[in-house]
Amino acid sequence: MFALIQKVNNQQKKNKVVDVRSGDTVRVHQKIREGGKERTQIFEGTVIRTDRKDSLTSRITVRKIASGVGVEKSFLIHSPFVLKIEVTKRSKVRRNYLSYLRARTGKGTRLSGVDFDREAVNDVRDLEAEAAEARMKEETAKAAEAKAAAEAAEQAELDAKAAAVEAAHAQNA
Repeated sequence: MFALIQKVNNQQKKNKVVDVRSGDTVRVHQKIREGGKERTQIFEGTVIRTDRKDSLTSRITVRKIASGVGVEKSFLIHSPFVLKIEVTKRSKVRRNYLSYLRARTGKGTRLSGVDFDREAVNDVRDLEAEAAEARMKEETAKAAEAKAAAEAAEQAELDAKAAAVEAAHAQNA
């Protein structure tokens, strides 16, 4: 039974994910669906917690300050709604759960940075996710093109009716 669950979980996992650690400053690109529209929203902040790194349910908690209020958001790394995670800064921390950052404000929340190879860390290309994003853009372009064509056809029909009305008025006058 456990082997079957493990097999299903491994099928759902992404092939490659970014090595995210506590203390990293990350930009998480998340797919948001509002009604019939889809868009990509970017959430940038400090990773204060990482959970179950090797699991399908591996999760990071990202904290940022928005309009003077602390906002925390948890992201499942292997979720299909998380398109991309970029590490922009890596900091030196000694613990996995940085809960003490919640009580600090301003300069007290600064973490000492560590040099790292940004390109090597962020070079995780998920071709399937990129193809899905390109397909989404293509679908929206096709929908916009179809809408424009329908509007053009409707306008042409209105113009033809207006011309017919003008011709009828010219004959009557």
